[in-house]
Amino acid sequence: MSEAVVPHKVEDRGSRASPGWFRRALDSDLFYSFRRSKITMIAAGVTLLFFLLAIFASVLAVQNPFDPAQLQLLNSRISPLWTADGQSPFLLGTDEQGRDVFSAILYGLRISLFVGVLGVLFSGALGILLGLTAGYFGGAVDGLIMRIADVQLSFPAILIALLINGIAKSVLGNRLDEMSMLGVLVLAIGLSFWVQYARTVRGSVMVEKNKDYVAAAQLIGLPAPVIMLRHVLPNTMGPILVIATINLALAIITEATLSFLGSGMPETMPSLGTLIRIGNNYLFAGEWWIVAFPGLALAALILSINLLGDWLRDALNPKLR
Repeated sequence: MSEAVVPHKVEDRGSRASPGWFRRALDSDLFYSFRRSKITMIAAGVTLLFFLLAIFASVLAVQNPFDPAQLQLLNSRISPLWTADGQSPFLLGTDEQGRDVFSAILYGLRISLFVGVLGVLFSGALGILLGLTAGYFGGAVDGLIMRIADVQLSFPAILIALLINGIAKSVLGNRLDEMSMLGVLVLAIGLSFWVQYARTVRGSVMVEKNKDYVAAAQLIGLPAPVIMLRHVLPNTMGPILVIATINLALAIITEATLSFLGSGMPETMPSLGTLIRIGNNYLFAGEWWIVAFPGLALAALILSINLLGDWLRDALNPKLR
C-alpha cells in the first residue's frame, strides 16, 4: 500500500514576517522618549502646524499679499475682527497697504521656513563635506579647514551673513530681484553655520576611521569617498540631526534679523522679519496688531523648534539613557 500523502501546512508568511520600519520606529527608544515628554509632543505639534500652514498658505489665505492687484488701500489699518472696528474677512486686521495680516503671516511663514530649511541643508552639506575631508585625511588639509573654521568662529554669524548679503547687493545691484534675494539669503545663512557641522563631523570621523570596519574597507580597495559617505558618515548622523534642528531655529532668526534690518526680503515679498519691520513703524500709532501677530508667530515657531532640538539632543545622548 502506498503511503498516504499528508499535505504540508502552508505557513502564513505575512503573520510571521518581521515588523516593518514603521513598527520598529514605534518600538524604538527614541519614540518612547518622545511619548514620555508632553512638552516635546506639543512642540512637535506646533512645528508641524506651522509647516502645514506654510504649505497650504494659498488655500487658507484670504488674499495673496504678494499680488498688488488684490490689495486695496481703502482696507488699510483695519483692526482685528473681534475689536469694535474689525471687519470681515480680516481676522487679524490689515496693514497700511490693505494687506490682510493673517494672509501675510501665512505667506511670510512660507518664505521664512523655505529660507531656513534650504539654509540648513546647504550649511549641513558644506559642513559635513569639509568635516569628513578634514577628519579622514588629516594633516595639512585638516589644519587648513580648521583654521578657516576658527577664524569664522571669531565673528558672530549675523555679521558673516550681513557681509555676504552686502557683497551680493554690491555685485548684483539692480539685478537683485525677489527670487535672487532668496538665493542670497540661503547662501549667507549656509556660509554662516557650516562650522558646527564640520567640527562635529571631524571629531566623529577621527574616532571612527581607526576602527576595524574602516580598515577592512580600505583593505578591499574601496575609494576614500565611498568609505567616508557609505561607512563613516552614518555613524555620525546623531549629532548632525541635533545640530540641524537647532540650526533651523537659528537660520530662521538670522533671516528675520536680516529682513528686520532691511537687508533681507523686500516689502513686496515679505517674510516674518519684514512684516515685523513694517509693523514696528506703526506700533506707537495704535496699530499694534501689524507687528504683534507676526512677532508672536515667529516666537512660537522658534520656541517649538528649540524645544524639539533640546529633546533630540538628550534623547540621542547615550549617557542620559
